[in-house]
Amino acid sequence: MLLNLQVRDFAIIDRIDIEFEAGMTVLTGETGAGKSILVDALGLVLGERGSAQLVRDAASRAEFAAEFDVSDVASARAWLEEHTLDRDDECLLRRVVNSDGRSRAFINGNPVPLSQLKSLGELLLDIHGQHFHQSLGRRAVQRDLLDFFGGLLDKRATTELSFATWKSVADRLQQLTEAETDRASRLDLLSFQLQELDGLALSPDELGDLRAERQRLQNSGRLAEGVGSALQSLFENDAGNANSLVADALRAVEPLLDYDESLAPVLEMLDSASIQVTEAADSLRRYSDSIDMDPRRRDWVEERLDSIQTVARKHRVSPDELPAQVERLRQEHDLLSHAEERGRELDRQAEAAKSEFLKRAKALSNGRRKACKSFAAAVTGAMKSLGMPGGVFDIALTALDEPSARSWGMDEIDFLISANPGQPTQPLARIASGGELSRMSLAIQVIASDGSAIPTMVFDEIDSGVGGGVAEMVGRRLQELGASRQVLCVTHLPQVASLADRHIRVSKVSDGKSTRTRLHVLNKDERVDELARMLGGVEITRKTLAHAAEMLAGAPKKRA
Repeated sequence: MLLNLQVRDFAIIDRIDIEFEAGMTVLTGETGAGKSILVDALGLVLGERGSAQLVRDAASRAEFAAEFDVSDVASARAWLEEHTLDRDDECLLRRVVNSDGRSRAFINGNPVPLSQLKSLGELLLDIHGQHFHQSLGRRAVQRDLLDFFGGLLDKRATTELSFATWKSVADRLQQLTEAETDRASRLDLLSFQLQELDGLALSPDELGDLRAERQRLQNSGRLAEGVGSALQSLFENDAGNANSLVADALRAVEPLLDYDESLAPVLEMLDSASIQVTEAADSLRRYSDSIDMDPRRRDWVEERLDSIQTVARKHRVSPDELPAQVERLRQEHDLLSHAEERGRELDRQAEAAKSEFLKRAKALSNGRRKACKSFAAAVTGAMKSLGMPGGVFDIALTALDEPSARSWGMDEIDFLISANPGQPTQPLARIASGGELSRMSLAIQVIASDGSAIPTMVFDEIDSGVGGGVAEMVGRRLQELGASRQVLCVTHLPQVASLADRHIRVSKVSDGKSTRTRLHVLNKDERVDELARMLGGVEITRKTLAHAAEMLAGAPKKRA
């Protein structure tokens, strides 16, 4: 569960450090005090997209940190271990958004991509926004809710994977079929090109060898002159060559060993030098004999390199890329030569992939049909407890034909509702009453949350549009959720706030130059005052205070 939230320099928040507890916690305050900004801060620390406009004026960056206890969250612990980010039973998520728009994310002190922060965040906390009912009419949202409630997300993931496999093979088969008309002409061209390249008979190392030989042939005169000069210096110069000079040194040092044996290493080095000079001279003589100054050979090398360059230019590659080009063309030629066999193989693979997808889609459809009944019954029951006693919720599952199949399966899902007795059910998106839609949204969210493994649920003013006895019913449902998990609720309804285990007031303070948000955990007397404010508005009377105290005193009975 969420243990602590720290926010620095975010919107109208300069500094907030608040601890949270298990059960149901409500946040209340005047409109514009910053209640929903706190929810936005939680979203950012869990990986939602942010921007430079979020940073408080005159600040260089906004910072967010949330600490969670993951001792009872097996999925989060497994995720942390898999990514080697685990640290005992606690998990610290941190996010920094700079004033230039750049953002950084951290898990347990380790920098991570924003996508990883979001993946882990989805296992720790679920935010239900006040505008959720606006998206509830979309089929994609309805499909996600049904599959989540029915525990079908893994089945849907494997269905999506098999669909992608089928479409990938089918696309390759279609490409091969469409290319069939051009296959013969392409084969003729490839055969001609390969014949020309095979005729060139370029070996893998030949190009480098030819370039090196051309270099030698073009500079044969300089090579011969340099080798001759070196030989003169080493061995053949009568005036004094290296060989004779080293020999003189040897003869001078050798008798000195009788007087001092420490000169022995010097003698060994001079002897080695004499041997090296002799071997170098022999190598130079052999090299001199091998120098080819034949102009016909030089012309042949130039012609061979020109032929290679010409062919490379025709294929629009460099000479060094010709061997790879030969291999590419040969592979394409082989592929086209066996196109019929390849087509039959792809056709077989496509049929097998389609069969696998249809099998998985059918299993997913069966799971959805079972989930529809229990989900519809649960939401209908929740509607009754939310002031819609004659309401009916149903789910229409429409089977799609094979050409209309999609990655999510072979079903179209529609949420249907009848808000009043005797009225036929109709698509939820057509409901005109904002209050009814808000209550429907709340019923669906509460029921869907019952099957969730996420330990912390955040509800941001999802009770807007309801009041009176219905508001108390909403509070009771949230209270029920708080008995098994941590619930944070932003609300304007005193009926909901009175049922919370913990009450935090959000307020704005101003010094005339700047405005800041403050959070305060209320004691019992302060809760009475806050409930009275929510009940009575600007002028709070004794009756209002008495009513607030009565509501708070009655909350434990309602829990029981």
